[in-house]
Amino acid sequence: MERATLQLTAQFFYLRVKLDISKAKDLPPVQLDAVTFKGLLLQALDSLHGKIGAALNVDVLRFEAKTMEAIVRVRERGLVKLWSALTLFSYYQDRQCAFTVIQVSPHLLSLATDSRQWKIEDGLIVT
Repeated sequence: MERATLQLTAQFFYLRVKLDISKAKDLPPVQLDAVTFKGLLLQALDSLHGKIGAALNVDVLRFEAKTMEAIVRVRERGLVKLWSALTLFSYYQDRQCAFTVIQVSPHLLSLATDSRQWKIEDGLIVT
């Protein structure tokens, strides 16, 4: 009897990413939109991996301006480059900042909820 195993690889990976920017007393708060957020992703890639890294196809699928969280899509071969660039990105408009990768998955649906944020009240799960 012969066993056949299929090696399936994901074409895309999805990341839930949060940007934290330090607050300066003498400067107004930073307001970002999805286009500016994507520009920061590309700037992070460019600063670590150069023009080749910045040429990665990165898509911002959803962006929440209030929380500065986004869902980002990248091809499988660019996941490590993007993640490393986000880890080392530290300044925006002369302010310290940090990207936090909250979740990563090859399936977009798995980012729909985060079980780590569930709370139990009266024996029921509350999101």
